[in-house]
Amino acid sequence: MTKFMRTIVLAVLASMCVSAVAQNVILHGVYQTSRDDEYPNGTYSEYVGFSYVTYKPIFIVQQGLYKMEWNGSTLTMPVKDPAVNKADFSSNGQITNEAMAQWATNFNMMYANSGAVIYNGVLTTVMSRTDMDPNSGAQVVPGNSVNDTTRFAVRKWNAATGDLISSEIRPAWDCLESAGMAVNPKDGKVYGLFHITNKYLPDSILNDPDFFADEAADSTDSGYAICTIDLDKMEISQITPGLYYENYVTFAINSEGRAFAMTSGGATAALPSADGKVYDIDGNPSGAHCCEFDLKTGLLISDNRMSTGYCSQVKRQAACFSKNDPNKMYWMGYYNSGMGFNDYGNWMPLNDKQWKTNGKYDTSLYEVDITTGEATRLANVEDRYLFAFMWVEGEAEPEIEPQGLRGDTNGNGTIEIADVTDLIDYILSGGTTSIDLANADCDLNGQVDLADATTLTDYILNNQW
Repeated sequence: MTKFMRTIVLAVLASMCVSAVAQNVILHGVYQTSRDDEYPNGTYSEYVGFSYVTYKPIFIVQQGLYKMEWNGSTLTMPVKDPAVNKADFSSNGQITNEAMAQWATNFNMMYANSGAVIYNGVLTTVMSRTDMDPNSGAQVVPGNSVNDTTRFAVRKWNAATGDLISSEIRPAWDCLESAGMAVNPKDGKVYGLFHITNKYLPDSILNDPDFFADEAADSTDSGYAICTIDLDKMEISQITPGLYYENYVTFAINSEGRAFAMTSGGATAALPSADGKVYDIDGNPSGAHCCEFDLKTGLLISDNRMSTGYCSQVKRQAACFSKNDPNKMYWMGYYNSGMGFNDYGNWMPLNDKQWKTNGKYDTSLYEVDITTGEATRLANVEDRYLFAFMWVEGEAEPEIEPQGLRGDTNGNGTIEIADVTDLIDYILSGGTTSIDLANADCDLNGQVDLADATTLTDYILNNQW
């Protein structure tokens, strides 16, 4: 082999090695569901003993923190991380370590069917629940509306150890159900796509005849809104009303501060082609949409609504980005839309009782290219595991970029009348004078104008934004 050819071969091998390393990723997540016919309700639960300290039974459950690895060709089965080992706290049906036994059984409260997020080392999980009549066991429906009976169980956990920190029940009007939550590295805030009910929308919206133009005339459904959330108070602040009515199933923010959500794709989608994807009449990918939202306005960026080519189900799923590749989103979702061929060869909803053989609840790991929206199914997930929240190893929380001081237009570290003067000078001069433009956007609308001077003056007079 000539020296030239040897150089070419080595270069090719090197590029292959780099490619393989780039594809390797370890994903962590908060358990949402897996199914197994051998256990009640399709989920694993093992009684391991009775605690005479808390006077409660101790169980090992499937809920918890998990990890799995994609090496570019195969996906490992999700395993608990940290692991839960019965031998560490139980022997012959007796509890041998009360603290560890309680730690293990606390995972039965780690439900996140309404979203989860990690911030400052704390994992917050939100579970929507419905009140039941204590006597009959029937659902309580005071006003014949789910909003009258739904409550939210909010739990805080140590994200590294899984220790339960706190647990509380929040009312329905807190509107904590979300398609997902994520931290924006650009401003350090936690955002989410929250489900806002009509009864909480302002009259100016509800009385607008154009608001429900795309909905049925008698629609009393709910919409999604981009919101920020104060995790200490568990209070959301809407950036928009509940404008969006698609079945959103994920929400994630990349390292550039761009926010994306996935729709389910609908259960009435066309039959999949030989490659497993669905296409429209023009041969373009259809199915679930990858949608981008503007976090400043809370509005959907209309030209960034892209089709993945796959259909999923109307159930919460998980997505995340690696900081090393802001254009690649990992999506852990369902394998199909819940549609399939029945015994008679008809395309229709799959039988729920036959889910283990018909694949109704099978799950997969996908890679979504946000520049095109198209997805690639990397691998099926063993035993149908599904996460409610997911992150790349070592990246549970993004690196927050240093922030300026809102209103400090001259950059001297304080907010005072001189900042207002400098801001007005900048505006009147047509931008020929110099100010800190990031700090000058006082009303946070993405522009610097006289409205910012008014907002800054109000802040100096009232000491609040």
